[in-house]
Amino acid sequence: MATERKLGRPADQRKALLRNQVSQLIWNGKIVTTLDRAKEVRSIAEKLITLAMRECDNTVEVTKTFKNDKGQEVTETFVNDAPSKLHARRILMSYLYDIQEQKKSDESKAEYKERTKDIKHPIIEKMFREYAPKYNKRKEELGQGGGYTRILKMGPRKGDAAEMVVLELI
Repeated sequence: MATERKLGRPADQRKALLRNQVSQLIWNGKIVTTLDRAKEVRSIAEKLITLAMRECDNTVEVTKTFKNDKGQEVTETFVNDAPSKLHARRILMSYLYDIQEQKKSDESKAEYKERTKDIKHPIIEKMFREYAPKYNKRKEELGQGGGYTRILKMGPRKGDAAEMVVLELI
């Protein structure tokens, strides 16, 4: 028995389709798709969110001593990702497409560059800064893991009568 739906596509097209839909679900919070695709996207998205949840608070404080321009020793402390969080970040980067933040209509090009200059992978940062803490808090309140998505049925599509659904993050 197959572990995943084939969705009537060759493997390369199916993988690209699922990667794109998972990326769009995480970036936008909801997508409209067919029921079979939504079920596949849901399983992948929940695994990625769980991975981000496990590692979101996993940081290491690093102290570095160096000499400045005047020859004085300066000690600085940085907060870096722990090795396991870095590994989780790389797993997410290998699966999700890199979606860039859009320029707002009332924003100049210089303002947009200033706002987005420090963020290299906005979708990964959204996972670790927004979704992981939100679902960690939800897990503590409800005492359960998983269940980060909801499927709402919309009815059949006009052309081919495929069951259309809205897949959204809770």
